[in-house]
Amino acid sequence: MRLEPVLRRLALLLAVWVFCRPVPLAFAAEAAPSPPARIGLDHLTGELLENNPEIKSARERWEASKAVVPQARTLPDPRFNVGYTSVAERETAYGVSQEIPFPGKLGLRGKIAARQAERVEQEYLATRLRVVAQLKQAYYDLHFVHTSIDIIGKNKLILMSFEKTAEARYQVGQATQQDILRAQTEISRVLARIATLVQKRESLQADINRLLNRPPADPLGTPEEIRLTSLTRNLAELSAMLDQSAPLLRAQLKSVEQGDQAIALAKREYFPDFEVEGGGVRNETFEKSGYQILVGIKVPLYFFSKQRYGVREARAGREAAAQDLRAVKQDLLFRVKDGVVQVKRAEELIAILKDGLLPQARLTLEASKAGYQVGKVDFLTLLNSLLTLQENELELHGEMAEHEKAVARLEEIIGEAP
Repeated sequence: MRLEPVLRRLALLLAVWVFCRPVPLAFAAEAAPSPPARIGLDHLTGELLENNPEIKSARERWEASKAVVPQARTLPDPRFNVGYTSVAERETAYGVSQEIPFPGKLGLRGKIAARQAERVEQEYLATRLRVVAQLKQAYYDLHFVHTSIDIIGKNKLILMSFEKTAEARYQVGQATQQDILRAQTEISRVLARIATLVQKRESLQADINRLLNRPPADPLGTPEEIRLTSLTRNLAELSAMLDQSAPLLRAQLKSVEQGDQAIALAKREYFPDFEVEGGGVRNETFEKSGYQILVGIKVPLYFFSKQRYGVREARAGREAAAQDLRAVKQDLLFRVKDGVVQVKRAEELIAILKDGLLPQARLTLEASKAGYQVGKVDFLTLLNSLLTLQENELELHGEMAEHEKAVARLEEIIGEAP
């Protein structure tokens, strides 16, 4: 009986030693949750250019169009002929024939194929720029969603502290129950807003995985902090760059050049093509051999209803390409102007928020906290000051994301950093 208290004390000391002893570093490292990995835009862009199916498809179309050029410049395949005749005499004939287009036709066909290949190349470059711009815009949207969740999550903790303060003041008769209910209502609204943002985060992650050719459910880390990109050229300089570097415009220009070559080829169709055949003849009856040479001419006899309309078709196609070129250029000029305006607007708002609204909102919140604790400010004023600060912070990060998205759209149009 005397040993029982001693055993109890030993068991208690053993339990304290087990639960309070230092945790080994390896175990602590495994148990502690690791912070979410940062994902860099440059790394994602490299993976996108390597794995995106749309970019790969555009690249293969370009390779296919380049393979057409030597085919278009090459003569038609020759034809080998073998025949045997047996009437009064027995003869065996053999030879080869070659179709020869009128001089200049093969060269023009090669030029048309080359212009088409150059157009497909520009379309491939435009596809690369467009898909990269899609990735960048989704990346910046994801950054804004992550930041919004952080800001609203921190404000949820502040609202919970407001609720406790209101409860304490209510218990001593210095606040109304309405203050507590209003704090609880705002907490519920914050939870609903966070749920919406979490859903949007999952959708954006799935969209980025789609572009990277990953499974939609693959995890993504947290985007890196945004560093604002400044424009190095003004509107006039960016507009002037379109003719030299914009793939969409250059692709349409190649269509116009292709139309010019098509008109020249259609006019050449008025001229005849030739066929030259040479071969040998063996007379088995007299056991003698000889040869024959034939020249054929393909006469454009129906030029009035065929070649004439071919020229008209080529001219109409070229004019359509020229009008498309003007339309594309006008659209790109508008998009450049719109992008520059959006960048400048974002820069102005960012400066106003950083230098003016946010410092004022923080000071207002601190003053409201102090005033509410001593009963000089009502709860609604305190709550409004917190929500105003929250919206200003969200607007700042939203404008930063919009700034970079506008720069990405300009880069897509111009073909290089604006």
